[in-house]
Amino acid sequence: MSAKAELNDSRFDVIKWVVVALIVSIGVFGDSYFSAEPVLYRAIALVVLALVAGFVALQTSKGKAFWSLLKEARIEIRKVVWPTRQETTQTTMIVVAVVLVMALILWGLDSLLGWIVSQFIG
Repeated sequence: MSAKAELNDSRFDVIKWVVVALIVSIGVFGDSYFSAEPVLYRAIALVVLALVAGFVALQTSKGKAFWSLLKEARIEIRKVVWPTRQETTQTTMIVVAVVLVMALILWGLDSLLGWIVSQFIG
């Protein structure tokens, strides 16, 4: 019985994705067709169509999985220990210092190799 339910869901998912594609197509066509209308009205219409298309897409199995992923990601972000302002500043200064030192080393190596090559050519 479960396999039949999944097959029905899969068939309906295809129909839902076709509806989403149709809504997006209507938005693209409508935006160009009503190009003489004010941009504000067209933007509002596109936002409404995007919300409707998003709602329909979230009704599919992949849409539900995506929504679940977003909720889990939000939970994980709350668990992150973000650095303090002082830690961020110190780390940035260390990175800048290392970049400057490496730039000087590479400049010196380039100058040395350039001088060596010029001795053989000249």
